[in-house]
Amino acid sequence: MADKKDKQPRDAGHGSGDSVAGKIYDSRLLRRLGPYLRPYWLQTTISTLAVSLKSLCDVAGPLLVMVAVDRYLAPEVGAKASVNAVAHWVAYSSPLAGVLPVEAVAGVTRLAAIYLALLITAYLFQFVQIYLMQWIGQKIMFDLRREIFRHMQRMHVGFFDSQPVGRLVTRLTSDVDAINDMFTDGILAIVNDIFMLSIMAVVMLAINWWLALVAFAVLPLILIVTRIFRDHVRESYRRVRAAIARINSVTQEHISGMSVVQLFNREQRSFNAFEAVNRQHMIAFKDTIFAYALYYPAVDLLSSVAIALVIWRGGFGVLRTPPTVTVGILIMFTQFSLRFWRPIQDLSDKYNILQSAMAACERIFRLMDAEPEIVSPARPAAGDGSNRIVFDHVWFTYQSLTEKQRIAIDAAKDPAAIAAVAGIEWILRDVSFTVEPGQTIAIVGHTGAGKTTLISLMMRFYDVTAGRILIDGIDLREHDLTVLRRHFAVVLQDPFLFSGSIGENIRLGNQEIGEETMRSAARDVNVLDFIESLPGGFSEPVRERGNSLSTGQKQLINFARALAYNPRILILDEATSSVDTDTELRIRLALDRMVAGRTSVLIAHRLSTVQRADTILVMHKGKLRESGSHQELLTQRGLYWKLYQLQYKDQEADVAAPPSAPAA
Repeated sequence: MADKKDKQPRDAGHGSGDSVAGKIYDSRLLRRLGPYLRPYWLQTTISTLAVSLKSLCDVAGPLLVMVAVDRYLAPEVGAKASVNAVAHWVAYSSPLAGVLPVEAVAGVTRLAAIYLALLITAYLFQFVQIYLMQWIGQKIMFDLRREIFRHMQRMHVGFFDSQPVGRLVTRLTSDVDAINDMFTDGILAIVNDIFMLSIMAVVMLAINWWLALVAFAVLPLILIVTRIFRDHVRESYRRVRAAIARINSVTQEHISGMSVVQLFNREQRSFNAFEAVNRQHMIAFKDTIFAYALYYPAVDLLSSVAIALVIWRGGFGVLRTPPTVTVGILIMFTQFSLRFWRPIQDLSDKYNILQSAMAACERIFRLMDAEPEIVSPARPAAGDGSNRIVFDHVWFTYQSLTEKQRIAIDAAKDPAAIAAVAGIEWILRDVSFTVEPGQTIAIVGHTGAGKTTLISLMMRFYDVTAGRILIDGIDLREHDLTVLRRHFAVVLQDPFLFSGSIGENIRLGNQEIGEETMRSAARDVNVLDFIESLPGGFSEPVRERGNSLSTGQKQLINFARALAYNPRILILDEATSSVDTDTELRIRLALDRMVAGRTSVLIAHRLSTVQRADTILVMHKGKLRESGSHQELLTQRGLYWKLYQLQYKDQEADVAAPPSAPAA
């Protein structure tokens, strides 16, 4: 036991703190994203150029319509340069005019062909832009996820004690997806919209500035409506994200504990709990739908008003004598007005994408900035290779200590002074013992006595609070972590298998472990007969967490894994406590072969395992209370004798006559 599509809101992340919205723009975060984008600068440049050229093609369309009307369909007004010099130049003096014939039918046909060519060109530019940005987004997601996962692998075990699994998974999934959305649907789309709006505004002002001002008259109202919508949706998004986090939490908990739910007939209660959080999500989502349902019709209404104003005011210009507006200009302004407001509508969506991406960046980089507390030293020391383990006055707590507590512990001269430091719940108190090379020790004690903490400290999953641990004559903090942990093999109480095959679970990616080594390890732990009875043998598929196998079968495979790695130090942490009698017999028969020639540490309650140890350590409330062989401890009639009386006496007869090997 361990001590211890469209217009719909996007999911921005889950977990505690994920409901906090990000800034629309954070230069610090964008600078940190720069290194991920830098390897793909060429593709980004091409995509940006494609966006710009597409915008030019889109703006050129209404100009061609103006030329067709003023030069060929209504030439009596369009030919008058006094109406508008810029429009006259485009229709009669520009490079475009030089390729147009005089005859009307041929001219309109050529303009239509040019328009079609522009549409096809715009399509090609858009294809290049979308393809490249999606490609870049996938590359960035791949790089970022790889770096996040590698960073999590470097973090110390204590970090995962305080971090919910769902939150870490969200960093790798939803948050990275939000950043991908920013690259693929956010930044360049905003560049495209702003570029197009700017070009249209310049062209409209150049052609007829007062008619352009008429078209822009509703712009302040649209900006006000957009601001109100943005603020409302921003708050709704926060609630949606918080509700999604609660849904994920309830779902994960109840699916993981489904057997308990069904065993105690808690299906209806579980359903009610899920229904409550699901309803919260639905209500929050309905608020965003309501906001969208109001906003888009409002913008459409205001844009229609702008078009009506253009037709009304421009129509007067056409009807005047002499006319101040040509029919072509009026049609062009109407088309520009139709196109002008859509990018403004889209910018509100892009705002939410950027906001979600900034929040995701904040969470991801907060994770990436978390430094592992346990790292290899800059210059690791080399031990003597003896496999000797020494605990030298070890004190340990899982608490994060204040600076004042740390100073007090460092200044303490004796155990009493350390114990007197206020506010600390000690897990281990002044523990000292030595495990000689090749020796087998057993650690016993009540639940919570600190047994598993001892082995966690041996492998430096945590650092001691005071004192020191030496392996091979060197303080653990001076060992290279990779080299140190390579010396250990651990079999835990709860066996864990990965998805894959039985052979892959024994090797765990170590290609130095060949077929014969696997077979030998499986034979030594008495599981070879079971593996060979499977249709696929060592290639037999294993489902997630080994759910296709019994607990005993999984544990035996874990023993084979430990033995196949040929460790210098073997640790068994309650490895037989959750297995059936047949599996225990197999393990007992294999135990002598497993510990032979190795320094071994056994945490166990069962007499059959404990009695075999050279030395038994008795832990009680974090202290090492007794130490000795089985018979020595019984003679002392102390804590071990009491444990024996409570738990082991009925097993004495069984231990006195070791069973024969079970039939294969």
